[in-house]
This record gives sequence, C-alpha cells and structure tokens, in this order.
Amino acid sequence: MSQSVRNAYTFTSTAIAKDVILFEHDRTRFFRLLAIFCIGQFLFWAYLAHFAFTSLRDTRKKYFDMNLGSNAWRYGFTLGCLIIGIVGVAILFGRRSVSRVILHKGGGKVTVSTQSPLGPLRAHHLTVPLSQVTCQAHRQESPSFIPLKIKWYKFYFLLDKEGTLNNSKLFDITVGAYRPL
Repeated sequence: MSQSVRNAYTFTSTAIAKDVILFEHDRTRFFRLLAIFCIGQFLFWAYLAHFAFTSLRDTRKKYFDMNLGSNAWRYGFTLGCLIIGIVGVAILFGRRSVSRVILHKGGGKVTVSTQSPLGPLRAHHLTVPLSQVTCQAHRQESPSFIPLKIKWYKFYFLLDKEGTLNNSKLFDITVGAYRPL
C-alpha cells in the first residue's frame, strides 16, 4: 500500500485507539434560564388551575347555554391548566438537545450526553452501539440543528450547529452516517 492510501485509510478508519469527543456544545446557562422560566410558568398555571377550580360557579341561570360551573368544566379546565403548566415542550427540548457525543475506543459504541440545567456532569448520558445511531440529514444540509436518531427512542436528538465538531470526517463516517434502523 502506498503512503497516501495508508494515511487515507487510517484517517477514515472507525477503529480508534482511545475515546474521541466528536461533538461539544455546552449551553448550561441557557437551560438554567429555561428551567427558571418553566418553574415560573408552572407556578402561574398552577395558580390559574386553583383559581378556576375554586371560583367557577354555576352559570345555568345566567345568559350562557353551557354550565361553566359543572364538574366536567371545572375538572377539564383545571387539568388543562396543569398540563400546560408543566411546559412539556421545554422539558423535552432539554432532554433532546445534545451537549456532547463521544465515540468510544474501538469505534463500536457512542455516548450521547444531553443538556442539563445542573451542568454537564448531571446530564443524561446514553451509551448505545454505533449501529443504532443514524443521522437523518447531513450536517451541511441542516440549517440550525443536526437531527440524530437513536433506535428505540421516539424523538430525535438535536445537535446545535453552533457546537464544535472536533473531527468532522470521523463524525461523518460514524455518527453522521445514514443507517436504516
């Protein structure tokens, strides 16, 4: 084998000698602010639910055709306020935003760490075989986020394009490659 072919083979080989951080993006400050916002939203909606549960009165004798004081309306409105108050979308966004992707020694496993308001050490870490990870769009085709799909997980994990790709060619042939799951 010629020297250039050997260099190309070693550069694109996924059998690496030690763990490699492929992607990094720490947004702890943003997710702390998001958590504070979610707590504020929860308190507001919990108060509104309490107010609605205790204050909705019988309106059959008034000008309305529907009875806003009935148990169905009171329980439905209270439950709706509490569900909105949880702000599930913000929680889901934090659990699906990736802070770090690590390719392990040998190239067979990948660890995906998500963002956490408590910092990177308290984040959710998920280690899976590389064969169960697929990138749904090439990193240069995605405008703001790179969608990463992991087998057995319903939603996509999102890699922010503002993050750092430490080894873009290795990323492209391992985590960034499309695989049918």
